[in-house]
Amino acid sequence: MCKPTVSSYNSMIAGYLKHGQVEESVGLVRKLVLSNQRPDGFTLSMILKLSRASVLWSRELGKQVHGMIVKCNVESDDVLFTALVDSYAKNGKVDYARRVFDKVLERNVMCSTAMISGYMNEGSFEKAEEIFNKTVYKDVVVFNAMIEGYSKSIETATRSVEVYIQMQRLSFRSTISTFVSVIGACTVLSAFEVGHQVQSQLMKMEIFTDVRLGSALVDMYSKCGRIEDARTIFDDMHDKNVFSWTSMIDGYGKNGNPNGALYLFDKMQSGSGVEPNHVTFLSAISACGHAGFVSEGWEIFKSMERDHSSKPRMEHYACMVDLLGRSGSLKEALDFIMGMPLKPNSDVWAALLGASRLHDNADMAGIAANEIFKLNSAERPGAYIALSNTFAATGKWDGVTGVRELMKERRVSKDTGCSWIGTDSGVCGFHVP
Repeated sequence: MCKPTVSSYNSMIAGYLKHGQVEESVGLVRKLVLSNQRPDGFTLSMILKLSRASVLWSRELGKQVHGMIVKCNVESDDVLFTALVDSYAKNGKVDYARRVFDKVLERNVMCSTAMISGYMNEGSFEKAEEIFNKTVYKDVVVFNAMIEGYSKSIETATRSVEVYIQMQRLSFRSTISTFVSVIGACTVLSAFEVGHQVQSQLMKMEIFTDVRLGSALVDMYSKCGRIEDARTIFDDMHDKNVFSWTSMIDGYGKNGNPNGALYLFDKMQSGSGVEPNHVTFLSAISACGHAGFVSEGWEIFKSMERDHSSKPRMEHYACMVDLLGRSGSLKEALDFIMGMPLKPNSDVWAALLGASRLHDNADMAGIAANEIFKLNSAERPGAYIALSNTFAATGKWDGVTGVRELMKERRVSKDTGCSWIGTDSGVCGFHVP
């Protein structure tokens, strides 16, 4: 075409986008802009979709498109405004998203869902509830946004289960996303009874074999201490992804079966076809730490970069320090820290401090604590307590007095500890219809 129209550009951009050819879509958008033709609302809504599909676009793209809407005097379009709300919300600019949302004449459920997700991600639960309650025609997607948003913390996970039950009573058909989120809530709450009821529902549905659901159930049962149930689900899964393997390995490590964790870790690498990620390595090294398998932990740590081209992160270094420290090799742990290619953060030094406390080594505890104080003394009140206790265990009472005086001088206080206990009247008492 000698001079393609905006409509023809839109058709090609949409076609490329539909088939996942993001680079081609981006190229045509640029060509359209350079052709001195004015993009319409459909073009701009596709640009916003591209911003979620390509890392080439800046986080400020929503504002740029918003400016183009004003500059080009684009006709009001609820589809475009919904895409704009979604773009702002996903990039953490929830206030901007709300301004656009309030101007949409006919607020559709997609627009409400985007706004709810934005509020949930920043922890504004009351504002999310306000949007949800004002959404007249609800669908499963808007319910999913509420269930997922509530499921991520122990303070709100109970509400996630409540909304799930409400959704069931209104006869909405749950999707994979629904189940993954509510199982996640059960994981946070350690409410395996409710999780088991959800699994019973799943077994009646065709989607039960989905790898995401199996992985979520493995994770839930593992973190609830039901490791045999987790293994049963794991073994019955037709397909396994890295999350499935990692959850099972981590479950064995945290539930006192390091040999099972390392066996699965070896099996994963030898014939599963699934590449371990940084969390998998962390779970395997942690399992070695709890069992005192120093040589095995060293080998796994070295294999990250040698065999998998995966550079260790700060948490891997902290885990290795914990592994060495727990075994009593405090000097080796300190040498390891001093040889790190990264500047050790407070987590790394806290691992050394914890190990020093375990072995009543006041000198090493003092070194670790002083490094923590240099980095963020106010945010680590536990470091003062650990150092003081180590001094006390070794009979160095002048050191105990010195630490307490230092806490007073720096106005550092230790928060009172607390525990959360589920009761029959709490989440464990829910009945899932």
